[in-house]
Amino acid sequence: MSGGQGPTVSGLLQEVRVRFAEADLDDPATEARILVGGLLHLSSTELVTRGSDAVSAGDAETARAAIDRRLNHEPVYRILGEREFYGLPLRLSPATLEPRPDTEILVDTMLPYVRRLESQIGNVHILDIGTGTGAICLALLHESPQATGVGSDISGEALETARGNAERNGLAARFRTAEGSWFEAIHERFHVIVSNPPYIASSVISTLAPEVKDFDPPAALDGGVDGLDAYRAIAKDAARFLHPHGMLGVEIGYDQRETVTSLFEGAGFFLVEAVRDYGQNDRVLVFKFHQ
Repeated sequence: MSGGQGPTVSGLLQEVRVRFAEADLDDPATEARILVGGLLHLSSTELVTRGSDAVSAGDAETARAAIDRRLNHEPVYRILGEREFYGLPLRLSPATLEPRPDTEILVDTMLPYVRRLESQIGNVHILDIGTGTGAICLALLHESPQATGVGSDISGEALETARGNAERNGLAARFRTAEGSWFEAIHERFHVIVSNPPYIASSVISTLAPEVKDFDPPAALDGGVDGLDAYRAIAKDAARFLHPHGMLGVEIGYDQRETVTSLFEGAGFFLVEAVRDYGQNDRVLVFKFHQ
């Protein structure tokens, strides 16, 4: 092995965990496991069963450089360059929001609607506004083999990432992208519209954890002065791009249920369902248009 002998897998894991604990990270053991497992391509189980395996000096060096990046607040999944979402491995890029487990609730919530529409009409067509990595749309397509989807985003780089993720997960034939703001590049109707739009008030961005404000793209976070700009834009035009009986689902901030609901009601929609996240905060709203 070039550059001399590195540590064992369990030795490296221990080293990372200790450094993370000294730096007061919230959950050093879990973060160390994700980082070392990701860098060495080992599952949580393999980290244990192959604990006495030697790590190459090169891999150990990469891991130590990654420790420094994490201690500089870069999130573990950004360092690894990918994250799993709804069982799909997704590549991240600087232009994309890192998909979070809370957003899987939007997929969970919309799936029954997609399946019901599928049973009624066959091919369900889905629009994911501000698609980023493609996470929401690709998860729905993966779970609904008849569905097709469009991911729209203002960032060409994000859309390139989303197309790569579709390819990687065998979904490229049913997924395409549209570059533009909100409905600007959209010229067709959909049965389901979903979005996890930027919803943080501009003035709050500077107070966010460095992991978020320094590494997630600002355009994916900043919802304008009151955090509601995206919902205004979506509510204003969504009905024109929805088939009759179509459904619309959005992720929201913890304190936005009432304001977002009234914005959509003002545009002729009615609330069908509101779902909370694992922390019992309002997280997903589902709307239907009054025909």
